[in-house]
Amino acid sequence: MGKDDRMNADRSVHHPLFARWYACTAPGMERTIAGYRRELLAGLSGPVIEVGAGTGLNFRHYPDAVTEVLAVEPEEYLRARALTAAREAPVAVTVVNGIAERLPADTASFQAAVASLVLCSVHDQDQAVAELARVLRPGGELRFFEHVRADTPRLARVQTALDAVWPRVGGGCHVSRDTVKHIERAGFAIEDLRRFRLPDTRIPFPTSPIVLGRARVV
Repeated sequence: MGKDDRMNADRSVHHPLFARWYACTAPGMERTIAGYRRELLAGLSGPVIEVGAGTGLNFRHYPDAVTEVLAVEPEEYLRARALTAAREAPVAVTVVNGIAERLPADTASFQAAVASLVLCSVHDQDQAVAELARVLRPGGELRFFEHVRADTPRLARVQTALDAVWPRVGGGCHVSRDTVKHIERAGFAIEDLRRFRLPDTRIPFPTSPIVLGRARVV
């Protein structure tokens, strides 16, 4: 990533209005999402890095076998909320400023990485996933829970059209990204993958196609 790209990435993560809206609405969605968060993190152990930690809603669900969590969050308002959540977490959580495309961590320093509803909004998805691969130890695991491009042509076309405007008002979120393809392209082997819609309504929302899975550095 060149200097101009890094500057653009740094600027793109500051969405104060969206951050406040997200912080207000996210707790109300937890009745639906909390179970998926537990499934996402189940069985993790050792040191873990979480990218785009938001307000820290994952923190309470980390299992005791996790020795530490480095939680990276670039948005100032969300990071302040995450710091509060970290103090109440059952495991040691350190919250730091940083972007997914340039993680503040040494190479091969984590047993696992977690990406939860964040890869839709990173400036450069390929670079972000490559960074996750870099900081993982050989054989390290990536856990991901993301909304992705639909596998039905009609909804995929709607998502593509929406991406012309939605990232500007939705905190940088893109609804048409084929995130699983980008994970595989970064050198991960998908070990488990589940696709579903959330919410599972008759007329799907552009953000309703979801993937929940595990991948390993090869």
